[in-house]
Amino acid sequence: MHCNEMMTSKYISPGGWFSLEYPVAWSEFEDSEGTFLFYNPNEWCGNFRISAYRDIAKDYAKQCVDYELNRNKESKRVKVGEWECAYCSETFIEKGTWYTSHIWITGQGNTSIECSFTVIKGEEYSIAEEMIRSIHIRTNKDFTKQEIIPVRVMEISEINDAFEWTSTTIKKTLTKDFTSQESDIERIQKVMDLGTIKSDQRIAWERLGLAFGTILENEIDGMNWVTVIEGRKEYAALQFKHSSLLIDPANLLWEKIKSHQSCNLSHEFEQIKNKVEQVLNQ
Repeated sequence: MHCNEMMTSKYISPGGWFSLEYPVAWSEFEDSEGTFLFYNPNEWCGNFRISAYRDIAKDYAKQCVDYELNRNKESKRVKVGEWECAYCSETFIEKGTWYTSHIWITGQGNTSIECSFTVIKGEEYSIAEEMIRSIHIRTNKDFTKQEIIPVRVMEISEINDAFEWTSTTIKKTLTKDFTSQESDIERIQKVMDLGTIKSDQRIAWERLGLAFGTILENEIDGMNWVTVIEGRKEYAALQFKHSSLLIDPANLLWEKIKSHQSCNLSHEFEQIKNKVEQVLNQ
């Protein structure tokens, strides 16, 4: 996808402060804490970063814009869509290549937003303005509906941590490897049945559930990780293609354990495969 194309995916920040639309060929990548980084990994045309800050002052966003305009004589007041912004640009050289960072300070009410878009000097930056136009400061009304978005870096980190923890646990207790294949379902089950993980150790059970989820992703074509936003709750889930079939593997396991129900992962795996077949046959 070129930078002037704008088929989009939705992003909702951790905590639900804001949302924005970004090009569907782009992805979120890890950056510094509180800053969210997006770019196209296959056809790089710039790094877009966005951060949000909140204060008790109801006009905090306006204060930040005014402060930037007074502090930086290179900045100027611009309007991007509905957003009043303080805008400036900075040019620098890195490894022999000149780049320009375009910077916008904007926001609404008590929420200040800072965006930057770094490109090769002279390259187009209108895609960043499109992304800024799409920013929405979320209100209580936005928390009343379920939203499903591409899996975020935060949830990917949780999935990876669960995989590593489960892999280490299986190695220690069974001297076996964990590779997220269907054969590993039996190994997770053996760890569950040993009784070494107590019924109140929620984090451990959720990690096993997420590890089970990595098997579902590998073994069922079309099953992909997403992030689900439900009110103030945010969690990693698996969605089959773009259907309504949604699996919350961490909760699937924990709900059974905390209510003292037996949990047969092979049976759960077959049930999920049957649901996938039902979706395909619709």
